[in-house]
Amino acid sequence: MATFRLQGSKVLAVSMTGDAVKAKNGSMVAYDGQMAFKKMSGGGEGLRGMVTRRLTGEQMEVMEVRGQGTCWFADRASEINLVSLHGDKLWVEASNLLCTDAGLRTGTSFTGLRGGATGNGLFTTTVEGTGQAAIMSDGPAVVLRVTPQYPLQVDPGAYIAHQGNLQQHFQSGVTFRTLMGEGGGEAFQIRFEGDGLVYVQPSERNTIGGDV
Repeated sequence: MATFRLQGSKVLAVSMTGDAVKAKNGSMVAYDGQMAFKKMSGGGEGLRGMVTRRLTGEQMEVMEVRGQGTCWFADRASEINLVSLHGDKLWVEASNLLCTDAGLRTGTSFTGLRGGATGNGLFTTTVEGTGQAAIMSDGPAVVLRVTPQYPLQVDPGAYIAHQGNLQQHFQSGVTFRTLMGEGGGEAFQIRFEGDGLVYVQPSERNTIGGDV
């Protein structure tokens, strides 16, 4: 299995001994040894994945990198965070996914109002299986634990990913004062309940509710 490690906070080094990874198209910045690069259709899920992703708008341009040696990946100096999966599932926006073990399965999942609130559409990407994935954030991400005793509220603009057995609910604090233009800019949140981890970046994307 390929070995993932961070070289600094903005470059991912993946060592391979004949195995392969799936990475964001065009994200290779250097390599040594022998590497082969092949563009994959439908986010690496073949024709069915290509059709699904076009229908859902959750586009993901992916290449397979196979070889012997080390390959370094980066994307617009974004911060990179490593996620270990042990038979569980990661939910992440396609634009935040940099690289995964080739054996991890990717798919799409309906997000409902949460997706609409983040401005990333109603679907998101899932990564499932056992292996490592690298996700990107605008600034160093923090990993927040959710337990049944301690649910978590997250700004939709700061959310980047979550894993574990979590249920998410979209909640609104819109009041009469909000409608009068006296809101605090935090009118909408995502509430996570259950047991798992939520990845939050120290930067907020423009969202539907960001100015309310």
